[in-house]
Amino acid sequence: MQDDHPLSRAFVHAGEFLSEVAERPVCAAASLEELRNRLYRPIADEGVPDGRIIDELVADTGDGLLSSVGGRFFGWVIGGALPAAVAADWLTAVWDQNAAAPACSPASAVVEEICGDWLRELLGIPRAASFGFVTGCQAAHTTALAAARHSLLQGLGWDVERCGLSGAPAIRLVTSESRHESLIRAVRLLGLGTDAVELVSCEPSGSISLSALEGALGREPGQPIILCLQAGDLNTGAFDPFSEAIALARSKSAWVHIDGAFGLWAAASDRFRHLLAGADQADSWATDGHKWLNIPFDSGFVFVADPQAHSAALTQATSYSIPIEGIRNPMDWNLEWSRRARGYPVYAALRALGRRGLENLVDRCCAHAKRLVADIGKLDGAEVLARPIINQGLVRFLGRGGAHDETTDKVIEHVQRHGRAWFGGTTWRGQRAMRVSVCNWRTTNGDVDIAVDAIKHALESVRG
Repeated sequence: MQDDHPLSRAFVHAGEFLSEVAERPVCAAASLEELRNRLYRPIADEGVPDGRIIDELVADTGDGLLSSVGGRFFGWVIGGALPAAVAADWLTAVWDQNAAAPACSPASAVVEEICGDWLRELLGIPRAASFGFVTGCQAAHTTALAAARHSLLQGLGWDVERCGLSGAPAIRLVTSESRHESLIRAVRLLGLGTDAVELVSCEPSGSISLSALEGALGREPGQPIILCLQAGDLNTGAFDPFSEAIALARSKSAWVHIDGAFGLWAAASDRFRHLLAGADQADSWATDGHKWLNIPFDSGFVFVADPQAHSAALTQATSYSIPIEGIRNPMDWNLEWSRRARGYPVYAALRALGRRGLENLVDRCCAHAKRLVADIGKLDGAEVLARPIINQGLVRFLGRGGAHDETTDKVIEHVQRHGRAWFGGTTWRGQRAMRVSVCNWRTTNGDVDIAVDAIKHALESVRG
């Protein structure tokens, strides 16, 4: 391939970017106005050479990129893509396959079929469960709750796919007060309405209160219920008591969905698998690939214990489809028809890691998170609010005169602005906190040292 070919230019720039990741500032230095001024160009009458476009794109965006792929990003739960997964993702774009159906791309369909088997085994999902490759947990929640809506209303003699929701029995959705907002958006998208959501209080650990849950499930008897539980709270990493909670739900014929955006990957670790005890008894599960599996955006997975409910909620027959016997039709298990072939990066990542590599990745991230929280907590003026159960923890910073919230936000802003590390803020139990999140395969003990030192200097600067 010639050096001026756009793929050759992209390869060179990608290599340079990756070679500098460990030393790059984690923050994005360019202002929005600077980025607009560089990137905006009137559409020309004649096209621009491909190689020049790539070179200019790299030059114009370089300092506007947040280095979340690096080992010192501890803000949101964002992984750094594994090399094999990135390479497979590049090929996915080059091959440009429509993964809607086997007729569009037989290889893509087979790869998803294989990866679905691997994922069910690694995540402790029943082998009979159906699965879908989606964009992320938002789409996974929406898909799973669509299956739940179908199943619950069908049980009451209502065909929601044909009749819609007008006049249908109202569905209640019970979940933890520390739920993720993507779950609430799924409720809105599916027409269930946020008024249907009932939030249940949590224990000090962050897991759902069983006594409060029992009370919530007992209200309004006879009304269909979806119970949403968490495998890994976003702030503390807490896991709900699945065995007990699911038993309570079963006594009320409720559908149980588990939000395991990152926490479901604890199943890959002997050390942390016990946190998911009983989770295999749920009706549906959602998780991300672009978090702890460390594959490129956008990638998520949904699993449903009742394949009939899953496919019934999504399948739409067409006169031009070409069914192929002996293999699943991917578009019957996803929100989209035409879509990217998301299975290839997953296939590459799982083969590159293997069982032991995936387990090591989970254990290593959890160890880094534990050390980060512990070492930051030792700094003068720092306080630990939640020690990591897995890879999430919370700290705050004490200000003079009780201005703890203001001081915490100032420390976070200082660290983000100087770019040696990146942490994000959150509000937890009415107080501002800095969230520590580790799920990047690149993170090392050296990265942890640099991050703690960055916090130390920020704290000293803010407190004076």
